[in-house]
Amino acid sequence: MKRQTFIVAVMFLLWVNVAYAGSTGSEKLKKSPSSTANECFEGISRTMFSFNQALDAVIFEPIAKGYRVLPMMIRNGTSNVMNNISNLLTIPNNVLQGEFGKAGNTVARFAINTTAGILGFFDPAEKMGFPDNGKEDYGQTLGVWGTGSGCYFVLPILGPTTARDFVGTVANIWGDPWYSMTVSDNPMLAEGLFNESDYYIEKGTSAVDFRAKNIESFDSLEKNSIDLYASIKSLYLQNRNKKITNSDTIVETQDESDWEEIDTN
Repeated sequence: MKRQTFIVAVMFLLWVNVAYAGSTGSEKLKKSPSSTANECFEGISRTMFSFNQALDAVIFEPIAKGYRVLPMMIRNGTSNVMNNISNLLTIPNNVLQGEFGKAGNTVARFAINTTAGILGFFDPAEKMGFPDNGKEDYGQTLGVWGTGSGCYFVLPILGPTTARDFVGTVANIWGDPWYSMTVSDNPMLAEGLFNESDYYIEKGTSAVDFRAKNIESFDSLEKNSIDLYASIKSLYLQNRNKKITNSDTIVETQDESDWEEIDTN
């Protein structure tokens, strides 16, 4: 049943992508400094956006502020651990994008930081000449392959996405070695090395860490935006285009370097 649902979802989203991707004339990502996408369900998306704002104010922001009370060393170490786990998703996407040198670099970073870095709490790989080249996911891979973004919409809790990135999000779950190691049937689960809760704890911690890093950025954006929904949409699309093209351009209005979808990596 899970596989059938997955296949249906992918087929539907790919159909939506084909239907909408070419309508804006702005999908040549490697030639454009920014990306745009049609609104498919703007009314629903704005409602979801308002719902997410309310949820953030009641739950996520207070938790993030509490998280920031922790010593900087703990927060940096936690962030490093989350980034180290995300390498498991980055590696196959480096390969799929033809970035074999980066794939080797990411494998080395993961091996060094998992061992010498104590499960990634520290980052000795950086000092040893293996830099962090950023996270990669299946949505980015689809973009590199030339898939148009398709329509833009907002999901409850998960936030902004596009048809392409939603397909990528589904693939990020099924094609993530961390998911296979912790949630799906895996011998390591039976041996007690991992628990199913480990996957959800990692995703939740990553979301809190991201929100904590961006408290001031979100507050500034909210205060200075005439239409916050439109500003978030523009920021999200710019950032996804930046990641797909591996651009070094700083995303407008965003101070932190790791702006990303809360549901990924």
